[in-house]
Amino acid sequence: MPDAKVYLYVSDNPNRKTKYDLIAVEKVTDRGTILVNMDSQVPNDVVGEWLKKGELFSQNAVIKREAKFGNSRFDFFVEDGGRKAFVEVKGVTLENNGVVSFPDAPTERGVKHLNELALCLENGFEAFVIFVVQMKGVYKFEPNAEHHKEFADTLISAREKGVRVLVYDCIVTPDSIEIDNKIDY
Repeated sequence: MPDAKVYLYVSDNPNRKTKYDLIAVEKVTDRGTILVNMDSQVPNDVVGEWLKKGELFSQNAVIKREAKFGNSRFDFFVEDGGRKAFVEVKGVTLENNGVVSFPDAPTERGVKHLNELALCLENGFEAFVIFVVQMKGVYKFEPNAEHHKEFADTLISAREKGVRVLVYDCIVTPDSIEIDNKIDY
């Protein structure tokens, strides 16, 4: 988009290929200008902080990052009393007229994660996929069948099997991002 306002992080690491990281982009919509966080590393950190606050489990829950199950490595494994759950996080930046969708490109890895989350259920664990919408000003989430029909179909199937699909928007500023409200799916 020509003349888009972007937010960059300047790195002083001489071993990097580029000097800058793209952090956010201002997107002009018919509903006004929204700030979209573009940092692909942020959703996991944001969910980690959110989980520690006791938003999905108790504040006493033990939260482990990068937990292996079967042939997948999920973003989190949570133990909370008798509850044991695997949590996978997906960042969402694709928006059109207030509707966000995932993925923005084919993701075989995403399909594998959804199938393995369903296997977690069969093995007595709870299973969650959390879509972190890296912006405000949206009202609905849809799986993106146009970009990857297999992912969209697998998400619907996983949900029907009992994988909990959660979608939250975020408050985004040039230097922060925080989970805010649940979005319809």
